[in-house]
Amino acid sequence: MADNSRSALQILADDPAFERDLERKMPEMVTLHRLVRSLEGRARIRVEDHVEHKGRQFPLITIALGSEDPTAPTLGIFGGVHGLERIGSDVVISWLQTLTETLTWDHTVRERLQHSRVVFFPIVNPVGVYEMTRANGRGVDLMRNSPTRAEDQPWFLVGGHSISNRLPYFSPPVQAAQDMEVEAKALVRVVQRELFQAKVALTVDVHSGFGSKDRFWFPWAKSLKPPPHIEEITALKRLFDRSYPNHFYEIEPQAKNYTTHGDLWDWLYDQHLQSPAQTDKKSVFIPFTLELGSWIWLKKNPRQLFNSLGGFHPMQPHRLKRILRRHITLLDFLHRAVLSHGNWLDLDPDTRRQLRRRALDLWYEGKI
Repeated sequence: MADNSRSALQILADDPAFERDLERKMPEMVTLHRLVRSLEGRARIRVEDHVEHKGRQFPLITIALGSEDPTAPTLGIFGGVHGLERIGSDVVISWLQTLTETLTWDHTVRERLQHSRVVFFPIVNPVGVYEMTRANGRGVDLMRNSPTRAEDQPWFLVGGHSISNRLPYFSPPVQAAQDMEVEAKALVRVVQRELFQAKVALTVDVHSGFGSKDRFWFPWAKSLKPPPHIEEITALKRLFDRSYPNHFYEIEPQAKNYTTHGDLWDWLYDQHLQSPAQTDKKSVFIPFTLELGSWIWLKKNPRQLFNSLGGFHPMQPHRLKRILRRHITLLDFLHRAVLSHGNWLDLDPDTRRQLRRRALDLWYEGKI
């Protein structure tokens, strides 16, 4: 365990009142701290930074399991970027709990992690989760907090704006990485450190609040054009479709639904495309977003409309449990896919042409 993880644990040990407050308002952080304790000696835990809010320090905690080889195939799982969407943190922590337990008895999982790495950042925006707000403590929408600008005009407000932090989707001007919020800088730092040198790296950022079906989005949020790895993305979709023909995900480009300014994953994707690892054709990095279709929860339980979390979080205990077990198949598949990347990423020119045509027909109306 990294030495700085001690500060994360010490926060609760030194402030029992804070722990009781978190048990009531932010049980995800308490569960995460307990997992940190149980993973001592088996994982690399870091406190990437702290966010101060109302006189208290909220740690930004990451956990890395598996190989320390920077080129090892890597899967990154992120949640809680938007505080109201706390189900994202719950999904990430749920799979972390599963991996933590199976590591104690399943030798096949241990063997997988000898040759790959899984990185968790379960609560990117702890103050937002604590206060039940979409933005961070400064009112900034962290998913609109990078220098990236949309090529296709976003919707008013939804695509990011600098009018006022009292309005949702607030996105003050960001000229360079140093202008980002503390939480956004931490996310960028984790991705660059843990994933940028990997032979193959995939990330999943779990969100909610849009649509009636679970969507698995790929880059870009800034453009209606196909991203550079559209053939690889289509190959991964084909692999998932064939392996799980009855899956329920809508796999599509994020921009098919809306475009935004300042998307963190767009910025990281573009940064990696310009990195030596990519220009030398030695590395593939593709960020995905898992957007949980929370509107169906409102349809099944209209009373959620009267709760501030209602549009973003399943309030019924049985529904929450269903969501937490619903996505383990996808996350486990992605871990195996990065580890076995040669079976779907090594594409000959003819296969690439077929996959590109398939992608254009599926998502871009045949446009090149």
